[in-house]
Amino acid sequence: MRTWKRERLYYRLVLCLSLDTSTPGGSCAVTRDGLLVRELSGDPNRPHDARLPGDLMALVEDARIDLREIDLYAVATGPGSFTGLRIGIATMQGLAFAVGKALIGVSGFDALARLGRAPAVATWVDAWRGEVFAARYEHDVEVYPPTVAKPSALLTQVVTPTLFIGDAVAAYAGLIRSTLGDLALIAEPPAPLLAATIAQIASERARTGVQPEPDAIRPLYIRRPDAELARDARPVR
Repeated sequence: MRTWKRERLYYRLVLCLSLDTSTPGGSCAVTRDGLLVRELSGDPNRPHDARLPGDLMALVEDARIDLREIDLYAVATGPGSFTGLRIGIATMQGLAFAVGKALIGVSGFDALARLGRAPAVATWVDAWRGEVFAARYEHDVEVYPPTVAKPSALLTQVVTPTLFIGDAVAAYAGLIRSTLGDLALIAEPPAPLLAATIAQIASERARTGVQPEPDAIRPLYIRRPDAELARDARPVR
């Protein structure tokens, strides 16, 4: 049985490798003590399982870093595609387990809120079926928990100037502006890469002593998988 060994990362530079597969393209990044070394975007026309772990290996090679130098691993926990999240988390769990390092999961909403840099931020991620995964932050604090809803229903709750950010924003920018008028602010770009910010947040948490084992990561689905919904909808015989 393998003995889990954690190195204390409080007082030294932390080299973090992070991965985001919450969107079709996603991204990966390397940071050193929270400062970006390299960040690469993925090809949205190729599935994640066809690009991983190749994208990560290309990243560390481009950054001229040996994988054995990585102190900490980080991964987006969602929300997003069920398949993408499972592949991303499993990939990083495998790498972290192989070298006995901690893996920290970071909500994509938390990363978007930080990138928004506004007093009030609405994070919107495409949930398909005319819906969005959404949360709301004020001064970097989550004030409305993650939910899935129609954009029009969410907009009725906005009463102060709010920055909208996430991969669903571009599709609904017209609706946001026509509904909210001067209260609507649209991030530019509306769907930024997340991996570097995920690494930054993970490094900060690691310095406070948060260094979980890789198998502790749980995806943030919000909506139940279609397979479960279909199973529950079948009549009982």
